[in-house]
Amino acid sequence: MSEAAQEKETMNFQTEAKQLLQLMIHSLYSNKEIFLRELIANASDAIDKLRFEALSDASLLSEDSDFRIRVDIDKDLRTITITDNGVGLTRDEAVTHLGTIAKSGTSQFFESLTGDQQKDAQLIGQFGVGFYSAFIVADQVTVESRSAHAPVEDSVRWISRGEADFEVENISRETRGTSVTLHLKTDEDEFLDSWRLKNIVKKYADHLSVPVLMEKEVMGAEDDETDNDKPEFETVNDAKALWLRSRSEVSDEEYQEFYKHVAHDWQDALTWSHNKVEGKLEYTSLIYVPGKAPFDMWSREAPRGLKLYVQRVFILDDAEQFLPLYLRFVKGVLDSADLSLNVSREILQQDPNVTSMKNALTKRVLDALEKLAKSDGEKYQLFWNEFGQVLKEGPAEDFNNKEKVAALLRFTTTTSEGQDQTQSLDDYISRMKEGQEKLYYVTADHYGTASSSPHLEVFERKGIEVLLLHDRVDEWLMSHLTEYDGKQFQDVARATLDLGDLADEEEKEAQEAAEKENEALVERVKAALEDKVQEVRISHRLTDSPGCLVTGDDEMGMQMRKMLESAGQAVPDAKRIFELNPNHPLVERLDAEQEESRFSELAMILYDQSALAEGTQLEEPAVYVQRINKLLLELSS
Repeated sequence: MSEAAQEKETMNFQTEAKQLLQLMIHSLYSNKEIFLRELIANASDAIDKLRFEALSDASLLSEDSDFRIRVDIDKDLRTITITDNGVGLTRDEAVTHLGTIAKSGTSQFFESLTGDQQKDAQLIGQFGVGFYSAFIVADQVTVESRSAHAPVEDSVRWISRGEADFEVENISRETRGTSVTLHLKTDEDEFLDSWRLKNIVKKYADHLSVPVLMEKEVMGAEDDETDNDKPEFETVNDAKALWLRSRSEVSDEEYQEFYKHVAHDWQDALTWSHNKVEGKLEYTSLIYVPGKAPFDMWSREAPRGLKLYVQRVFILDDAEQFLPLYLRFVKGVLDSADLSLNVSREILQQDPNVTSMKNALTKRVLDALEKLAKSDGEKYQLFWNEFGQVLKEGPAEDFNNKEKVAALLRFTTTTSEGQDQTQSLDDYISRMKEGQEKLYYVTADHYGTASSSPHLEVFERKGIEVLLLHDRVDEWLMSHLTEYDGKQFQDVARATLDLGDLADEEEKEAQEAAEKENEALVERVKAALEDKVQEVRISHRLTDSPGCLVTGDDEMGMQMRKMLESAGQAVPDAKRIFELNPNHPLVERLDAEQEESRFSELAMILYDQSALAEGTQLEEPAVYVQRINKLLLELSS
């Protein structure tokens, strides 16, 4: 080893790490004991990783195969030390993992900080940065580690006082693994109490399969020479993997604590499902639905999936093969007896057992969501607010479960009191009018645009409820979800609007008469608009508005066009159909105009207004303003 490599080096934290340290140092969390849970969880992960590496290299365990985590208190030095015999860190790994935040979504995280301590604490928990929680109670943290792949003399010491920089140097360390020593702040004496720490360990680490050891205290022992012998340690936690225990043995509090460990979250899960499957396939699953969406949910590179164990041996941290992409928010553990201990991501993709387990686990998650929706509508609404747009990917991705996913979707409708009041498709169907055969919907970019769409006027007059789809993905969703419960969906902004038995014969006759009576007007408007429209016709869907634009039955919808254009994709030009309401005073005024140039100006104004009403941006907004100004001046003169 070179002399330079052994020298102590001072290095700067990554900018985001500095910001996070400052938040921790100023005691952002009211529940300070959380630091011990996070550090023990990190130690457990390090042991899991070594177990996995030892599958292909048994020599890694030649030094020590008895895995354990130890928590030591030194009241004189005012320190707490958490030690594991896991995979350990090299010098480079210590600099990389402890000096930076290697997680996508970092910038969004800091942009979301509000300055409100309680809200920011929840955000940090959502982001998941366990190691830095040490600075809640410590004014200095020392990490000493030796990688399982490194010799004694290539160990590392990392020291930080929670300021702008940290120190790192090479040391000699006899044992493999990592020790994290917290030098407590002056007002944190409560954590020097052994009973206090044991209770915290019991609370947060009972679910770990690794024993957590602390020094055994013998009450009332004589202070003689025998008491100065080597201290005796006892296992504080239950040390049995929680998912292998019977459901009747596990309390809700234990389930929630295990979720926080496996998901690196600070908040409770909304619901969970714990099952053991025996028969042709044998596996145990414990899956959770979080309460908050992670910052990196929309990043395709973000890790996702379940923690995979094979015969209780940790294999993968994020095995994405067992759930479809639209359920990427689900966290949990899968322990299989039917996969090889040497399984890899590539082998998983080829294993037929994986497909069987994926199908079963997908159904398990959807069943859990269905149960939540039926038992606790308020909680399900929280789920929908966080993950609804992800779930909308389901009908396109998962044909076999399309109907099941559709039942979990929620929409606002024309009967909703604001956009936060959502309905299921089953709710909508239960209120359908007699004779209604289709599920009617309108799409728009915003709730306000959808709820005030002129395409709804005939439905309001007839008292027919319409689904208001105002998420950017909704039109794409409906291109894959064409029916539900045997009933077809109908976009009310399409050229062919079929009201079925809801339209009586008298109305149809009146429509035919209006079309014949206004043939000349239609031809004049079509000539005035030239190549802007595909067709001009008399509307039977309008009652209050002078006009509206509709899309051809086989054309791409406006919302889909906007979504593709915003993604930089080329979209072919498509002309719309312009419908006129002959009973509206403005249309009557238009029909009475004899001067052709003025007729053309008025027709263009009505056309542009129809585009604005549906939320479409005008191609020439300045020209529209000029026409309006000209009209206003004429009226005032």
